[in-house]
Amino acid sequence: MRDRFPLLVLGALLLAGVLGAFLVRGAQRGGFADPLSTFRAEPDGARALFLLAQESGLPVTRNVADLRIVSGPEALVLLAVDVEGSHEEDPDQTRLASDPDAGVNDEEAPHLGFNAMRAQQLDDAELERVLAHVRSGHSLVYVPWGSRENPLLDELGVKLDKADTSLPMRTLVAPLPTPYTLGVERVETKVQTYLRLPENAIPVLEDERMGLPVAAVIPLGEGRVLVVGAPELAMNQALARADNAQFWLSALGALGPGPYAFDEFHHGFTNERSLVDFARRYGLHFAVAQLLFGVVLWAGALKRFGRPLPPPEAMRVGATDALFAMSRLYREGRHHAFAAGLISRGLTQQLAPLAGLPSHSTVAAVAEGLRARGRQDLADGLVDVARQSDAVQRDADLQALATSAAHLRERIHPAGTGRPRPGTT
Repeated sequence: MRDRFPLLVLGALLLAGVLGAFLVRGAQRGGFADPLSTFRAEPDGARALFLLAQESGLPVTRNVADLRIVSGPEALVLLAVDVEGSHEEDPDQTRLASDPDAGVNDEEAPHLGFNAMRAQQLDDAELERVLAHVRSGHSLVYVPWGSRENPLLDELGVKLDKADTSLPMRTLVAPLPTPYTLGVERVETKVQTYLRLPENAIPVLEDERMGLPVAAVIPLGEGRVLVVGAPELAMNQALARADNAQFWLSALGALGPGPYAFDEFHHGFTNERSLVDFARRYGLHFAVAQLLFGVVLWAGALKRFGRPLPPPEAMRVGATDALFAMSRLYREGRHHAFAAGLISRGLTQQLAPLAGLPSHSTVAAVAEGLRARGRQDLADGLVDVARQSDAVQRDADLQALATSAAHLRERIHPAGTGRPRPGTT
């Protein structure tokens, strides 16, 4: 038992680690999605916004297909969705950008884990379809991430100015009464960009002290687009502040009857899921890994640590007594020739695999095979042992035969090189 104690300790630690991982995983349900995904329940997710609209009676849904085909009266909601063809018209603004992974101050839209490979940009074909959908009389909510312009903003005539990352949380107010800010006195959030708006735009929220617009509605054809330059305003952590939650209820309600389709396709979620994705999302890969590691531990448990243990006293005494009894029977019955045959046959069976032959092969065949494989020393020794076994008549002859066979066995795998020792041929 003591020789397997390290394996038991290792297995216990592994089990504790896996169970702890499952507990943490269960406590962080909804943490697998990207920031500003409505599936994400972490502080930087948008699940609270989705549930707020749903519980307030607004028709909401999640879109898990690309936007090449948009049908029905849906009002699209794009939160931190990358648009193909993004560009920076004012390179000096990059000096205000923070290091990567700086939260809302990072210029790159955040993607977690495998979503970095699965998340896609809004391509030109999708953008064309979205703009056509808005022009036909529908609404769009667009919350860009970062200060770079893109074809969607260019179509709206909106430019972005990077907010100073050193500024604290800002207080936003409505510059004029609109249905989009009904019941809203002030909004508190971290601002990422300020908007430069076209003449036909309707400012909705602006910085109370600086007077710069942060959110605005821009008419496009028969429809409207709400652009918000503060991604944090849509995050779970921000809805409890001031009138932030009321702003979203008023803005969504004023944009139209809905339903409001929150885009999740460009956060890496599709309506096609593989078994691997399912396992990874719900933590089943930990169970599979634990099972595989358990198999490895079980295989390792078949081994033991330390030097070979001596057999128990009773076993050693019993084996010795049995050996003496057997030798006495052979001596008294004068079965020297039979015992010699057993020794010769056992040696032949042991050397047969080295000659590439089955174990029931004859001495001559095994010797020939050994010579063909370059083991002349073993072939000569085997022939010599077979010759001695035919001449055994007394105990001394049998003992000499057993000694010769033992020496020959030592030559099969000589210590160190695996080659015959010098002088043994």
